[in-house]
Amino acid sequence: MRPKVIVNVAMSADGKIALPDRTEVKISGEEDFERVHELRNEVDAILVGIGTVLSDDPKLTVKRKYVEEPEHPLKIVLDSDARTPEDAVLFEKGEWMIATTEDLDKEGWMKCGSGEQVDLDILLESLGRMGVKKLLVEGGGEVISSFFEKGLVDEYNVFVGSVIIGGKDAPTPVDGEGSQDEKGIIDMEFQGYELMDDGILLRFRVDGT
Repeated sequence: MRPKVIVNVAMSADGKIALPDRTEVKISGEEDFERVHELRNEVDAILVGIGTVLSDDPKLTVKRKYVEEPEHPLKIVLDSDARTPEDAVLFEKGEWMIATTEDLDKEGWMKCGSGEQVDLDILLESLGRMGVKKLLVEGGGEVISSFFEKGLVDEYNVFVGSVIIGGKDAPTPVDGEGSQDEKGIIDMEFQGYELMDDGILLRFRVDGT
């Protein structure tokens, strides 16, 4: 059985997650940071794409500032081109896993499919066998888009901050090809909202999951 997939992002009021050059910007505040770290502490694994690793170099850990006794989840990176830096900070603490394709011969990396990109169905099936019940997907936009396109997202949580970034090339929470017609639009069920910091958290359940 595949893990439950939760997508969590923060975006500006105009739907952007970073500057046009992919530089990370502060969108949320302490209340949302605490919520995110509590959510990380509840899941079994956190997943990001190689683009997020290269642009942000995230630790993907749970801070004691927000959780008294953190349970650091497994950190997963999607990397089909072997671009993960050996000195990435995510390697410094806790367990990690790099998911790639069969075309790359990297010892210790998990091979998921023979195409150009990691086969997400194979990855989730493997994670399920490993005992991962909840997977938190934190980005970037193309990775999140891939999960949506494959119908693998169960929950979508988005914090909307009171800032405007602008720019037609600035990344959004769900990049990629997008819907080409109305049939490709993904329906969701609104689950509620919560005011926090200087913004609002919106929670959705993905229709059909």
